[in-house]
Amino acid sequence: QVQVMESGGGQVQPGGSLRLSCTASGRIFSIHGWGWYRQAPGNQREWVAAMTSGGGSNVADSVKGRFSISKDDAQKTVYLEMNNLQPEDTGAYICKAIIRRVNGGRRDDYWGQGTQVTVSS
Repeated sequence: QVQVMESGGGQVQPGGSLRLSCTASGRIFSIHGWGWYRQAPGNQREWVAAMTSGGGSNVADSVKGRFSISKDDAQKTVYLEMNNLQPEDTGAYICKAIIRRVNGGRRDDYWGQGTQVTVSS
């Protein structure tokens, strides 16, 4: 079994910051990439940021200059640093890990349950 779990959400005022974490655990041979997505009520899921196993990263234009993604391979954890948060950033932030469970096996996407971020004054 593989589990992916996010943490670090909360409520902040506009202009505030949060750091989200996402950790993968269980039977994992290798992690090939990570992604952060968000979903506000009534909206479709939106891609926010991604990082490859080699460390390449990218963030959506809507958060560029405010959000950054990083990872700790030893801890099987990815982070999303969010600065200058605005009300439109409100939503459930969901993590995806691309994992190979066994040597030679296929890569599969594993999703967390999400952590809520609310930006309001």
